[in-house]
Amino acid sequence: MTGTFAVTRPADRVFDDRPQRNKALVLEAMTSLFQRHDASAVERLYAPDYIQHNPNIPQGRDALQALVADLSPAVYYEPGLIVAEGDFVAIHGRVRAWADESQVVSDLFRVEGGKLAEHCELGADENTT
Repeated sequence: MTGTFAVTRPADRVFDDRPQRNKALVLEAMTSLFQRHDASAVERLYAPDYIQHNPNIPQGRDALQALVADLSPAVYYEPGLIVAEGDFVAIHGRVRAWADESQVVSDLFRVEGGKLAEHCELGADENTT
């Protein structure tokens, strides 16, 4: 082997902290609304054109804010597993006193511009077999 060669390092990887920030945003939203019943958090955390895919909850921030303001003090959300990739966050948890039986729910959020832009959920009574 003749000649010169150079030892190089791989380019520094750019760390994308977006999933961590988005997970923190979703956790803050779920605990603000469904533990502390802080309806004012809707304006701070949700995009103005927020899209709700639950047919039982009207569209938009105003409807969500009204829903939270009218919640029974007994409603309580217990967060569990939370995962994120890119602009999507999934959170799994339990809700008590929303319905007759405690529910296990999985919520999927899309984040845009640091705000919650879209939401859909799946849920079932906790004791469903």
